[in-house]
Amino acid sequence: MEESNNYDHQHPLLLILNQEQLIDYQSGVTDCSRCGEKVSAPCFCCAQHCGFYLHKVCAEAPLELNHPFHHDHPLLLMQKPPDSDSDSDSDSDSDSDGESICECICDFCDERCEEFIYHCCCGLDFHIKCALFTFNIAENNLKELEHVTLQHPLISTENGTEELEDVSKCLGCWEPLAKYTHFSPDCGFNLHEKCTKLPFKLNHVWHRKHPLVLQFNSQRLSCKICGETSRMGSGFVYGCSACKFVVHIECASQSPLQVIKSTNHEHPFTVFLRQVPFTCDACGTEGNHVAYTCGTCNIIIHKNCISLPRIIKSKWHDHRLLHTYFHHIEDFRVLDCIICHDEVNTEHGSYYCSKCTVIFHVKCVMKDKDSYEIVENEDEESPDESVSSITKVLERNDAGEATVIQHFKHIHYLILSDRVGEYDDKCCDGCLLPIVASFYYCTQCDFFLHKVCAELPKVKHVWHHRCRPALVLTSNEVFECVRCLCLSNAFAYKCEECEQCTCLRCIIALTPGARTCLGHKHPLLFYTEYKGRCVACGKDDITGLFRYIQKVIFVMYVKSVEIQIFGFTIVQYVILLLMSIVSLVNIRSSNLGVPLK
Repeated sequence: MEESNNYDHQHPLLLILNQEQLIDYQSGVTDCSRCGEKVSAPCFCCAQHCGFYLHKVCAEAPLELNHPFHHDHPLLLMQKPPDSDSDSDSDSDSDSDGESICECICDFCDERCEEFIYHCCCGLDFHIKCALFTFNIAENNLKELEHVTLQHPLISTENGTEELEDVSKCLGCWEPLAKYTHFSPDCGFNLHEKCTKLPFKLNHVWHRKHPLVLQFNSQRLSCKICGETSRMGSGFVYGCSACKFVVHIECASQSPLQVIKSTNHEHPFTVFLRQVPFTCDACGTEGNHVAYTCGTCNIIIHKNCISLPRIIKSKWHDHRLLHTYFHHIEDFRVLDCIICHDEVNTEHGSYYCSKCTVIFHVKCVMKDKDSYEIVENEDEESPDESVSSITKVLERNDAGEATVIQHFKHIHYLILSDRVGEYDDKCCDGCLLPIVASFYYCTQCDFFLHKVCAELPKVKHVWHHRCRPALVLTSNEVFECVRCLCLSNAFAYKCEECEQCTCLRCIIALTPGARTCLGHKHPLLFYTEYKGRCVACGKDDITGLFRYIQKVIFVMYVKSVEIQIFGFTIVQYVILLLMSIVSLVNIRSSNLGVPLK
């Protein structure tokens, strides 16, 4: 050990050159006062044992760093993250006193910065170790990795490789660490061996104007080959700053003659060797990056759309949805997407239900990963589709309707009737609303169910509930509906994960399809992301409103207690304003997506 410069510390510092000296000197595990990482030799420590430790590399870090991967500006060493009002990639929060606290995120490793950082005026922030480590990669000076063990790609493990791939990504290319030979994570960086040997400049077939330079993706531009922009951290990319052209490391290394097999299409796809604007035949959206084609079928698609699942089960619909690249218009009575209500172009890809002929935009039904599941086994019946609340049908009429049934929530047989006028003083035991249309009743006790309430399944996925499991139909317990906040002891759909309940009125009202209201002459559709003013309660800035299908701004709001205050009543796919009752006439199931006549 030798005494050295104190680096702005109030006491003299000692230089420790090897790990044995450090172990003898320190009283326990300690962290570097600049980078916050566990301290290791060579390092500096306080000669008066005040607990101050400093990695040698952190102590000698330059105040200004001209980084090869960021030519625009120098990186400046700062003692703490910049203020929240700067242009940095940071999130603001507040402490108990209401003062703003800046949460700074490293633009290389995507981890929080709490100690010294390198900061650029254009908004980039880096841990000291990340800035210096990537600088050494650019300078091909990786002495710190000379003694780190290399690990080979994992072919199989006792727990499978998927678990490691999910949590461990290479900080260079953001591909799974286990995919290639890599340095042991014990070195403090998840890094492929190949990513430490990347050429600084690259002439690429996709961009012939200028060479591509290895750099940080400081502007988070999308890759011109795969189109992705949502990767955590900036990592490395090959880019042309003048043209704002960026490709991921993994994409840049792929052969232009690459052939990709698809699980959703019978023929393989090959890359199209021209970058031209196109409309993807798989999802129907535009593309301005590299496309893949099937010459046999004359199909052109995004690279990511090659892996679109053929069959999914969505919370937006009771049946499975199938993907197809085109439809005949005559296959559908209505071509509007059930989610956004805009027309689906049948000349391009979409998801549809073969039982109900409803149709969805690919981008709409796949937008939320928690709202659908991929069906791997096409021949296996989905359990959610087969669990009917009607456990037994004893009689049917000539039209095929079940006239005498056994329902799993009642001990006696129930009989179908349309004699609404004789029971106008009765309410449905499922939704507690008046009997105004076809219903089932019990001859032995005072029990009534609307036909639509009786036909609801035992388990059901709904788009407005975030938990993954299906909701289960329950009864005979007092609950508060999570949607309208009303107390009830009628039927409800209950989530067994979070134990929240949704009443049948809200389940039916928010089932996709058109609704009728006496306050407006046109059918209304629910727009999940539309924000505006509700004409019933007068509230502004409500997200999620019923609107007229032709975009005339007439909106109604069915979330929260205002439903009860302003007298909204939901009866068998009809919304009633100010307690007016409308009978159901010429209404098909709203799951068909057919507007009311």
